[in-house]
Amino acid sequence: MEKFKTILWDFDGVIMDSMPVRDKGFEIVLQSYPEDQVDLLMDYHRKNGGLSRYNKFRYFFEEIRKEPITKDQIQILAEEFSVIMLKNLLDKNLLIQDSTNFIKENHKKYNMHIVSGSDGNELRYICESLGLSKYFISIHGSPTSKKELVKDLLIANKYTNDETCLIGDSLNDLEAAEVNNIAFLGYNNELLISKSKRYIQMFSNI
Repeated sequence: MEKFKTILWDFDGVIMDSMPVRDKGFEIVLQSYPEDQVDLLMDYHRKNGGLSRYNKFRYFFEEIRKEPITKDQIQILAEEFSVIMLKNLLDKNLLIQDSTNFIKENHKKYNMHIVSGSDGNELRYICESLGLSKYFISIHGSPTSKKELVKDLLIANKYTNDETCLIGDSLNDLEAAEVNNIAFLGYNNELLISKSKRYIQMFSNI
């Protein structure tokens, strides 16, 4: 970590163990649809942790149900999903202590930002409510894609690519780092050990 000056953090599965809550959110929002179709979405959702809910709802209708859906219809589903998230994610017990301890102890040493597939406004509210906002220079999420979020941050802050890394738990995070020519550090998903050059078993060991 000594070579890096800037750390871009994914949120779900890296800072917060929120995936079970998000799983339940999709199941509730789509409860009126056939179970086998929802199961297919859940499989896609779990394999693509870094993608936004907007992408996932669109995938459900266009790829699984083979029917069109408008941007406004997706927004309605996303807002319903967000209500469920805000009821269940404002819980400090869901924070991953290994990573959050590192963040608290090292936020003055690095430029830290969050780049997440979660809704940006929702994410900023969660971080503010749980006392995390003060550790990050900025917090960003969907509907802007993670690839674009990383690109925009690098340009806006004039960060050097060689001194910037992205810490994430999904292949989508890895792709966002590779596209933007920055280092990727896998965490909390051992499937990434064979995919990435760097993997963090525990922050407490760094």
